[in-house]
Amino acid sequence: MTTTIDQRLQDLGLTLPEAAAPVAAYVPAVEAGGLLHISGQLPFRDGQVITGRLGEDVSAEDGRAAAQACGLMLVAQIKAALGGDLGRVRRIVKLGVFVNSTPDFTQQPEIANGASELMQDLFGDAGKHARAAVGVAALPRGAAVEVDAIVQIS
Repeated sequence: MTTTIDQRLQDLGLTLPEAAAPVAAYVPAVEAGGLLHISGQLPFRDGQVITGRLGEDVSAEDGRAAAQACGLMLVAQIKAALGGDLGRVRRIVKLGVFVNSTPDFTQQPEIANGASELMQDLFGDAGKHARAAVGVAALPRGAAVEVDAIVQIS
């Protein structure tokens, strides 16, 4: 599947970033019981966190792009945790999407689609997942979006 994923990334004009190092007292991934739990990932563009708040200074289009950037970082973390072998991914089980948004912003599900659609584009049916998309008052480093994941692996 790694070759397939690499090809799909290329077809989409996307590249995986370098897996980000933790900024606090946690690890990026924990494998337990056939599941890989990936810590929340922030959106990066050109090495910088995409910041801002939906409903205030970030458009819905930019929010979706930030969620997709989080998704790319998730895949980079999965790849790193699996020693480069994305072929071990059996299913993207669940995504948790946190959207830095104003109290009156209610399009969190549409923003989360940036990450969800990426998983489906890359992993096909195995990328279809359960999900939570919630609005929050603030995220680490002022990020616009943060996404975590649970992945079934072999």
